[in-house]
Amino acid sequence: MSSPQHSAAASRYRSLLSPLDLGPFEVRNRIVMGSMHTGLEDDPSDAKKLAAYLGERARGGVGLIVTGGFSPDRSGRLTPRGSQADARTLRAHELITREVHEADGRIVLQLLHAGRYAFHPLSASPSGGKSPLSPFRSRRLTRGGVQRTIDHFAEAARRAVDAGYDGVEIMGSEGYLLNQFLAPATNHRRDRWGRTSEGRRAVPLAIAAAVRDAIGDDALLSYRISLLDLVPEGQTWTETTALAQSLVRAGVDVLSTGIGWHEARVPTIVTSVPRAAFAEQTQHLRELVGVPVVASNRIHDPDVAEQVLASGQADLISMARPLLADPQLPNKLADGRAGQVLACISCNQACLDKVFDGKRASCLVNPRAAHETELVLTPVIERRIRKVAVVGAGPAGLEAALAAAERGHIVTLYEATDEIGGQLRLAARIPGKEDYAQALQSWRMRLAAAGVGIRLGMRPTATELQGFHDVIVATGVAPREIALERSGGPEVISYADLLEGRAEAGEKVAIIGAGGIGVDVAEYLTAPRPSPTLDVGRWREHWGVVDADSTRGGVITRPREEARREVHLLQRKETRIGAGLGRTTGWVHRAELRHAGVIQHRGVTYERIDEAGLHITEDGEARVLDVDTVVVCAGQVSVNALADEVIAERRGRAPRVHVIGGADVAAELDAERAIRQAVQVAAGL
Repeated sequence: MSSPQHSAAASRYRSLLSPLDLGPFEVRNRIVMGSMHTGLEDDPSDAKKLAAYLGERARGGVGLIVTGGFSPDRSGRLTPRGSQADARTLRAHELITREVHEADGRIVLQLLHAGRYAFHPLSASPSGGKSPLSPFRSRRLTRGGVQRTIDHFAEAARRAVDAGYDGVEIMGSEGYLLNQFLAPATNHRRDRWGRTSEGRRAVPLAIAAAVRDAIGDDALLSYRISLLDLVPEGQTWTETTALAQSLVRAGVDVLSTGIGWHEARVPTIVTSVPRAAFAEQTQHLRELVGVPVVASNRIHDPDVAEQVLASGQADLISMARPLLADPQLPNKLADGRAGQVLACISCNQACLDKVFDGKRASCLVNPRAAHETELVLTPVIERRIRKVAVVGAGPAGLEAALAAAERGHIVTLYEATDEIGGQLRLAARIPGKEDYAQALQSWRMRLAAAGVGIRLGMRPTATELQGFHDVIVATGVAPREIALERSGGPEVISYADLLEGRAEAGEKVAIIGAGGIGVDVAEYLTAPRPSPTLDVGRWREHWGVVDADSTRGGVITRPREEARREVHLLQRKETRIGAGLGRTTGWVHRAELRHAGVIQHRGVTYERIDEAGLHITEDGEARVLDVDTVVVCAGQVSVNALADEVIAERRGRAPRVHVIGGADVAAELDAERAIRQAVQVAAGL
């Protein structure tokens, strides 16, 4: 008999948690763990780690898992040593499929040919040429090469099913090979694989038919279809729907939607993209095909996912990064613990940025992701339970307190202010980063559920901490001050005072420091109000997203908008402003700065401030910036004096002192490093 709590949860997420018949089998809910490369796919010797990673998501209750992409042949690998669905690899994957099936899960292998996106000299594409994402020029596939590629997809699909996979997904989105065949921008062929829209879709259809024949009717065939290419000379909506209907006739069971090519100059998955921004396109497709359709891209909030399903916009929801963040997400929804879901903030810092740098992915808010066999939080036996004080409730302190409590320790969390969050709380006030507040709310709920004692507005002394076995100092950072001669002139404020609302900026502003915080402050001062992130229509207009039948690819040049302020962004370094930002998100911030007309200064020396303004030297010449406000974003300094005070005060064996996060290293405020360090310390208590 179900509990009232479980029944209420089932009612709240009735659509999301209901089973669905996908043809060959039924899935237990509508939550799909979408394809996401972690780096564990590339070497068959990592199969055990990949099995632990995917198995934990299956035990967490996800309905269907889609693996990271595996190429059908060497030419289609993303990197020289990238993942390939060859015989050796898929023999090792029997461990993965067994792990998922033992948890009553379902899993399909994604087949992905990189085409011109491949980062190696063997790359091949419909018409040859070089993409913006690779230094290698791809060769043009011959007619024989096209047929061999079709055969390779079929052979790889057959091997996947033999290895225990419940089916395969064909990657036809994001600008990879099949998407390249579909778009006039990249398919200039004059044979039967090009020339007309029918010719351009012939290769994807031939591959779908060959794969269907190879895997039989008892395995699932999913196709990842691009609904909006968001590149000039991409597909029209009419072409996209014609492809979708033809794919269904070719035997595809499920259409999983994708948005935008990797080279598109429109963001599609970062935090500043509105939630469910592309669900309307999914609904239009669903109305034209007779198979289940999966919605994707920034559907991270379970309530938003439920709304998308309940309104008939989709049949399933793809949640890739949210399940990286919280593998127990489906179970928590079913058990009435939605408030405890660890919220993905779409930052990309530890997942996609790592993958694009050739490193293993993880998750900023869950450093155990893809490291399940290495970072283990083992429950403590009763005689080893310790009393732990965590001082500072920024991201590092929050996660240290939570991880220690979940292991079974008795934890008290102290925070000198009246709110948790630290620097993350400030970041949540930047337009486009509103979702950061959701992460803080989930920390509050999880801390309460774990039994952590929270003391807000308290700054414990070294003496008061002597009764604990361990003291974790997570007191964070303070804004770095700069020594500048001043004689009147513009008001000088710190970024913290600005974002906390203790100070305001005028109409003409100079920002000293162009690291991540300086860029955030520039956007805070120039972004349209209200934030386009909170309004899909305004966001589409802001980025030039239009109907794909009116303009091929569904994108136009961004319209100019009236500047809110005159803002100067200055840095000492000669390098490009924003060069240190994330690999997959930095370009978005740089584009916003350009769009807002932010004036950028590099190689600057700061001289003095007086009634004339901010005096600087730039390119060897003296200049004066006539501004009324100077915002200092010149870095941070660690606040960690408490650690020395506790050590000086202690008597006997207790307490042990651990310094983590910004209190340990303040350089470039790295929340990923801080949270990982917090969990590692908690794992070692």
